[in-house]
Amino acid sequence: MTQERQYRTEAVVLKRSDFGEADRILTLYTPERGKVRVLAKGIRRITSRKAGHLEVFVRSRLLVHGDRDLDIVAQAESVETYRSLREDLRRAACAYFAAELLDGFTGEEEGQAAVYDLLVETLRRLSAVRDLWLATHYFEMRLLGLLGYRPELFFCVRCRAPLKPEGNVLDPAAGGLVCPRCAGDDPNLPTVSPQAFEVLRFLQTRPYEVCATLSLTNRIRREVENLLEGYDVYLMERRLKSAAFLRDLRRHWQTLDAQTPESGT
Repeated sequence: MTQERQYRTEAVVLKRSDFGEADRILTLYTPERGKVRVLAKGIRRITSRKAGHLEVFVRSRLLVHGDRDLDIVAQAESVETYRSLREDLRRAACAYFAAELLDGFTGEEEGQAAVYDLLVETLRRLSAVRDLWLATHYFEMRLLGLLGYRPELFFCVRCRAPLKPEGNVLDPAAGGLVCPRCAGDDPNLPTVSPQAFEVLRFLQTRPYEVCATLSLTNRIRREVENLLEGYDVYLMERRLKSAAFLRDLRRHWQTLDAQTPESGT
């Protein structure tokens, strides 16, 4: 340990794993350093004073000491706890999806303050808003843009002609939408309905408050979700476990959603 490696930072805990008899390894996202892995010693002991400040999704201020293997959390003070993310299974599932997406798209020590701000903003929304679907996929689309994976939705990625709403397909390998003339009859590329076309462009370019005014059917929500998932899978070369978990949960939510439409997920 060296004095030069000591630093203070804000951070959100993305995930954790037990280590040894009483410790945990935490994956954090910070504004300056991006994704980092740290060791929280003794955090699983009942007497630990840091435990409550280092739960998954909690936003905290940390003092971290450098070490040859893993940096060590010396102090932790929670800033925002987003309690409902741990008390509501729906909100928790959406937060896990956001965390897994961020973890999958970023390497360690790749800091970007805008990504951290988006994460914090999204956790606030997921802990409070009714339309969890919108908060989740707004985050997904904006994260793609911030990390350099923004899909092209306004010009054909092959001929560069301006896109009209009808007949386009999504080609993840090319980085966006393909017009009907260039797409031909390729059965491997999903067709994008005019409604999904408009929703995707709203999510990419409009403020959250404007997107929240959209009236979206369950069919359009499923289509947009599937299109974005296919794009993510191509980029990451794997499927997100949390995305499958969300789909499974929704199968059991249909009756409840019909009774409580304010859930919005």
